[in-house]
Amino acid sequence: MSRLPAAWRSMLASIVLLAGTLLTPATAAPDFSLEKVAEGIYVHRGQQQDITAANGGDIANIGYIAGDRCVAVIDSGGSLAIGTALREAIRRATAKPICYLIHTHVHPDHSFGDAAFEDPATVFVAHAEYPAALAARRDGFLAKLRSTLGAAAEGSGSAAPTLLVSDRETLDLGNRRLSLQAWPTAHTNNDLTVFDERTQTLWTGDLLFVDRIPVVDGRALGWLKAMAALRALKPAHLVPGHGPVQHDAGAAFKPQQKYLDQLINSVRAALKAGTTLAQTVETLGREPPQKTWLLFDDYHRRNVTAVYTELEWED
Repeated sequence: MSRLPAAWRSMLASIVLLAGTLLTPATAAPDFSLEKVAEGIYVHRGQQQDITAANGGDIANIGYIAGDRCVAVIDSGGSLAIGTALREAIRRATAKPICYLIHTHVHPDHSFGDAAFEDPATVFVAHAEYPAALAARRDGFLAKLRSTLGAAAEGSGSAAPTLLVSDRETLDLGNRRLSLQAWPTAHTNNDLTVFDERTQTLWTGDLLFVDRIPVVDGRALGWLKAMAALRALKPAHLVPGHGPVQHDAGAAFKPQQKYLDQLINSVRAALKAGTTLAQTVETLGREPPQKTWLLFDDYHRRNVTAVYTELEWED
């Protein structure tokens, strides 16, 4: 665990889009519901889509954990409107202060509602690699959100984390301990999971996709290792980054394991045969058995490219 240097805090604070923090009727999030996973554990399920003007950035699973003393928010959603809807839902449920906002990773669909939770009493928590990853990609993230949401993007953006986790950390919410684990490069290079010891509930972030195609933005081989370790925890409940809550770790990870295994094996075969990247993307990008995944056509070819690049210099 480490505190972020002042220079990083100053630089990253500037990524919040524009200065507005008030919602207009056009940016209000409709039909914002929360599902009770276990005692004190609540999740809002995002839509299984990419961010559009119609969904307003509501595409990732976000939620909160309530202790006797305070509340921890797990991700803030894809826009200020979504973050504000979550904050208001929490306020309707409890008067306990929000002491932590925990980022599972840097992607904007999980973190662009941060401004809704900016408060001196709230500590923003993230993986130690989060600040550098955000600094490298913030301009692209913000430009895409602006082009997609237009005026509804106002005020959205990721806030600078104030508490960084490089390995493991425990947070106490009052008679409720959360075990945080920072992972080596897997889905991204800044994945952070949250395990509630009381209810044995694991928030996986995007280390687990359900029904929606997994997206490789890190290392597929590292992702397989992380999945094995997460299964070994034998959680009673799993909150994935996308898709419905799961209650069987072995079954939950099985489709994703199969997809990544097949992708890795197919790319290795292509490399062994001397197939170029362009040829591999064209050939493997049309594999029909994987078409059952939602958003397959949007991300599978990108995954082929990422895995080819990862394995190209494999010993």
